[in-house]
Amino acid sequence: MKKTPLTNFLAPKYWPTWLGLLVLRGFSVLPLPILAVLGQTIGLLFYALGASRRRIAFKNIRVSFPEKSVCECRQINRRHFMLIGQSVFATPMHWWASKRRFNKLITVYGRAHYDAALASGNNIIILAPHFISLDVAGLRLAQERPMLTMYQYAKNGLIDEVVKRRRLRFGGELVERKAPLRQLIRAIRKGNPFYYLPDQDAGRKGIFVPFFHTQASTYPMLGKFAEMTNALVIPCRTRIKPWGMGYEVTLGKPLENFPSGDEVSDTARMNNEVAELIRPHPEQYFWVHKRFKTRPPEEAAKGIKFYQ
Repeated sequence: MKKTPLTNFLAPKYWPTWLGLLVLRGFSVLPLPILAVLGQTIGLLFYALGASRRRIAFKNIRVSFPEKSVCECRQINRRHFMLIGQSVFATPMHWWASKRRFNKLITVYGRAHYDAALASGNNIIILAPHFISLDVAGLRLAQERPMLTMYQYAKNGLIDEVVKRRRLRFGGELVERKAPLRQLIRAIRKGNPFYYLPDQDAGRKGIFVPFFHTQASTYPMLGKFAEMTNALVIPCRTRIKPWGMGYEVTLGKPLENFPSGDEVSDTARMNNEVAELIRPHPEQYFWVHKRFKTRPPEEAAKGIKFYQ
């Protein structure tokens, strides 16, 4: 991707952004345990003060885990905000730490599945749900082979340029979400693994299939991408270890008999695979997103709103 010279962003309107980036750069040199303590403390503050997002996350957790008590769901929610705070403080370290320091913090499991797919010459789509530190897996795997991922332009030109450079610091290629799909398809067919995050609310562009126990508008593209590129789909979970001890990246077995050719069936299966990745550590998923905002037509016609 073509770089924009940073000297293009010296106008006064960018000075506050430069100051913020300087502060972030300073955080990057701190040990991860210290960043964890700072971040989780701020996360608890967000939990206490951010009533709107706290309610959104709690509603998502409650409907997704009806077998858990209200108290258990609140504990998951509180822990979730703590980890979000930790991730915010740790992101500068992901962006600027040396490769050696960064890699020492990460343990990768399930390499045999991923390596076997590469050795067999298969195209690969990595199904990476929105875990709080999902960028960790992408940055780690990009060191071995260029990774493809989608991104969305930031309105602030300086932020956009810095984010692109940091996400590509170990190599790879970013594809803008609104770019023609043929660009992405060609890149996958060249053998570059596609790090795909398809699990956010798709609005009216999506189809309605269950996510845990609730109908959710979902992008139906995973099966189509896999079919068009003859790619294996490998699930990926990223987990933050307790108190700044590092990260675990787990690569699962490629999905068998996928895609089936049935759009609804394939999309429902994707959501089920995402749910299975979330269940062991539900606090690590990005619950503050309004995953169930778009309601099926029959509910919308009645004026039913999921988030009050």
